[in-house]
This record gives sequence, structure tokens and C-alpha cells, in this order.
Amino acid sequence: INVTAWRKEEPATTNIEPENLKPSSRISSISHPFEFDPSRSAGSNPCFMGTMSHVITLHGVTTCTLCSYAHSRANPRFITLLPNRAPRVFPMLKSQSSTSRSITAIDFSDPDWKTKFKQDFEDRFRLPHVTDVFPDEASMPSTFCPKMRTRDFPGTYPLYENWHGYINDNDRVLLKTIYYSSPKSAGSECIDPGCNWVEQWYIFDFTIQIWNIVTDYAYACQKDSNVAIFKQWVHRAGPREKIYFKPEEVKAAIITCGGLCPGLNDVIRQIVITLEIYGVTKIVGIPFGYRGFSDKEMTEVPLSRKVVQNIHLSGGSLLGVSRGGSGVSEIVDSLEVERGINMFFVLGGNGTHAGANAIHNECCKRRLKVSVIGVPKTIDNDILLMDKTFGFDTAVEEAQRAINSAYIEAHSAYHGIGIVKLMGRDSGFIAMHASLASGQIDICLIPEVPFKLHGPHGVLSYLKYLIETKGSAVVCVAEGAGQNLLEKTNATDASGNTVLGDIGVYTQQETKKYFKEIGVHADVKYIDPTYMIRACRANASDGIFCTVLGQNAVHGAFAGYSGITVGTCNTHYAYFPIPEVIAHPRSLEIQASIDVT
Repeated sequence: INVTAWRKEEPATTNIEPENLKPSSRISSISHPFEFDPSRSAGSNPCFMGTMSHVITLHGVTTCTLCSYAHSRANPRFITLLPNRAPRVFPMLKSQSSTSRSITAIDFSDPDWKTKFKQDFEDRFRLPHVTDVFPDEASMPSTFCPKMRTRDFPGTYPLYENWHGYINDNDRVLLKTIYYSSPKSAGSECIDPGCNWVEQWYIFDFTIQIWNIVTDYAYACQKDSNVAIFKQWVHRAGPREKIYFKPEEVKAAIITCGGLCPGLNDVIRQIVITLEIYGVTKIVGIPFGYRGFSDKEMTEVPLSRKVVQNIHLSGGSLLGVSRGGSGVSEIVDSLEVERGINMFFVLGGNGTHAGANAIHNECCKRRLKVSVIGVPKTIDNDILLMDKTFGFDTAVEEAQRAINSAYIEAHSAYHGIGIVKLMGRDSGFIAMHASLASGQIDICLIPEVPFKLHGPHGVLSYLKYLIETKGSAVVCVAEGAGQNLLEKTNATDASGNTVLGDIGVYTQQETKKYFKEIGVHADVKYIDPTYMIRACRANASDGIFCTVLGQNAVHGAFAGYSGITVGTCNTHYAYFPIPEVIAHPRSLEIQASIDVT
């Protein structure tokens, strides 16, 4: 591993060979730890860059009594180590997450701001639990048995009595996994104004002799043979060995809100099946979203394995969907008095989750033992902190049909131009991924990137160039793109979302008008497959995803959590406090994404 070290103005290059590393017997809690022997290294200034799963110790270095940070890269007390290239052992997956807390809220003049930042993160990501309201609430052994139902195979599977398959309450999932060698790297985030605290900076302080690793708002400090590490962790999802609800006393309700999305029936089905595995017999569906609580003509839909067995074979929602609905107090009154519901599963997007969080808070205020669990449903894939949401893969796959049709129409016509509008109010995930997957798109317009239609550097000028050089062109536009070009209205829908102007129709009209004015023939075709995509059945990938999401939603409820939602983070299933995922819509990280370079 080649590493260049700087101290003041004197550069030195150190080459560390693998034979200079030997296993450490002193640190047993870290996988594959190593010690470094400077007496065997080539050069006087030993430097090492390793993965975060490795801990490096230097012989002869006095151990530290507290963790220290570099407050300035110009500080001569520190040597900052930057790799010439990222070693292959570094994980290269990046979480699509961003903190919902503004850095302006941090007092950087406070010398203890990093400790406070760490504590604030832990407080914000602590999962609300039934024992917060009922401290004396007793747990009981789980009625869910994840043990293998097949015979043991010695040497291949763990023995039945030594393996139970439950998730420990202290299990965590790392929120961010990418290694940044420099604050200038695409996608790296600086916490302080001086950009001195960024992901994975390796610093050695010769004054107090500490080997520090600063990573993702975190630090690692060696003290004697123990290593104290703090990173951004979230709670791992899955079945717990102890539960806080008696299945025979549970009445569970499921609700689907907002618009349609592929996979809704898959999630409903798996929630019902998992509840029955726990032993729950009273399961109902609330029809047509939150509206089902206020409309007295709408009655509960009894649910069982027999009812939901094959609903995943069709699109839509067995329970129906709607936007808006009842007030929080009215819903909680219905849960508590009229229906006797103590497990409430809410499937929806940002607005629906905001409602679920308000219901959770009201239940806590009234000291009700009700578990409110969210399952993110947004076809736009715009939920914070998560890898993706269900229905997104299906939407990208189905969008290929519309794009291919637009391509054939454009390619078959004289000076043909095909325009396809796809979903994406605040983010261009579907438009970008569908464009990349198809390989047939010439221009992709998304909300994250401002653009102009007219002018020498506008979209229409480039379309003219494509017609002159290729003879045809295909444009993909997200529904939330270019809203600054349209007349703004103050209208909102039932969910409180601003009613967007139709950028697809506007682009079609302006394209026809432009080519007519310049005297060039253009055959413009416009396709909007939005409702065809929303109503289709989930594909195989989303089907599996929905199944595990539904299972983990039930596991979270029986574990006693409330006011949480479930999703994937760096491919692992995790629980998140609802406020952290609805702070604002997630958007494409243009500078960090290799997909758009």
C-alpha cells in the first residue's frame, strides 16, 4: 500500500509491504486486527491505510486516555495521511443517506462539539419503545420461531440447540460505508466549516501520541488493548427473542395511503401471514387510507391468510388508497375506543409517514399501548437514508416499454422526436435509471438539474442538433423537472402536495412551436405511462423485497417499537425513527453519482 505523508513542507513517501504486518493477539473484539512494527518498515515515518474493520497499533506508542481530533489540516502537530489510490479492501458502496440536521445548528466554537454531535445522533436515532411510556412493561418469550425446520447437517449448519436465529437488540447496521480519501472526493461531506472532519481521515498526533481514525462523523481511539469506536449506526431489523405483546390480545390493522405503487398487495399479504405465524387472529384492513376512519359507511376488511393468499398476483391495493382523510385525534379515538386496535401498520410515503408519526405521538400522550409501524411506499424512491423503496425496480422496468415505444416512433418517423414523462416530483431516480437502462434516451431532464428550453444552450437547440446529425431524438422528463418554466399555482392536493404543472405537455408544445418557427419539420410524439406503471404487479425483485419488509414490520411491532419505519441500508434491513426519514424528500446526489457523469 503506497501512502504519502505530509508534515509542514516536507513530503515523505512510505511503502508498507504486507510482510510488515502481523496478527495481533491483544485485540479480540475486532475482526482481523493487525499490529505494525516500525522497526521493520521501509522508511522513518511509518504510515498505514487499512479498512475500518482493522485496527492498527504502533509498538512503543503511549496509549491514549481520551480521543483527540485534528481541528486543522494546517496544524503542524498532525500528519495527515492521504492514499495515492484507494486500496481494493475499502468498501465502495455508498449509502444514499444524508443527515436531516443542518450543520448550522452546530456550535463549532464549542471544543466539545464532536462529542455533542455524536450524542445528538444517538438521541435522534434511538427507537421509541413501549417501555418509554410503560417502564414496568414485562417482556415474554417470542411466539415466532425462526429455527430451521429441516434436519441438521453436521459441519454445514449449526446445531439446533446452538442456534435460534433471533436478532439481538444491540445489533446495528452501518449507515455509511464508503471510504473517502479526500474532502474533494465526489460525494464526501464536511461537517465543520473548515472541512476538517470528513469521512475516514487518518491522523497521527505526535504530541499526545494517539492514532485516530475519523470516519463518517465518528472516531476510533485506541486505549490500552481496548478500542472504543463510534460510527453512524442504525438498528438492525428482524425477530427478537422477547416480545411485548401477547398475540391473543393483539388486534392489528393495515392501511394503504397515497397513490398506487407496485408491491402494495405483496406487503399486505406478508404482514398478515407473519402476524398469523406469531399467533394473531384478529387482523383487519382499513379501506381507502386515512379516509376509512372518518367515513362511517366504510367498514373494516377482515384479513387472513386465506384472504390474502393470492393478492400479490395482481397490482393495486386490496384495501384501496386515497389522499388526505381524518384528523389525528379522530383516528386515535377510533383506534382506542371504536376498534380496539393496538398494532397499526401504515403503508405510504412522506406525508403518510408524517401522519403515522403524529398518531404515534398522540398515542404516547394518551398513554396507549399501540405500536405504529410504517412501511415506506413511494414509487419515486425519495425516502431518506434508505437504499431504495419498494415499487421502484418495477417502475424502472415498466418504463422501458414506454421508452422503447417512443424510440420506435421517433426512429421510424422523418425527424421524429419522442417525449416520455415519468414519475418523480422531487427526485429524478426513475427517469435517470430508466434512461440509463434503456440506452435509447438522448436527453434526460430531472428536478435536481435546472435547465432552459430556449437559447443557444437550451434543450431545444440541442434537439435541433440531434435532428440534423441523427435524424431523430428521444427525451425523458421527470414530472417535477423544469417547474420554474411553468406558471406557478398555489393549489395543493388532498395530501398537501403542491399541484405540479405538466412539464411533459409543455415540452411537447414548445418543441412543436420551436421547430415550426425555424422552418424544420419535426414529428413529435408524447407518451405518459404514469398510471400504467403504478397499477402493474410487482416484479420478482420487488416481490422479494416486499415480503421481507412486511415480515420485519411485524417483528418491529412485537419487539415493542413504535413510531418507526423499516427499510434497507447498505443492503441490510434496518429500523429508522420516522422523523429522520421524512425531514425532506431524498434527491439524486449529482456530484457523487457515477451514473450521471
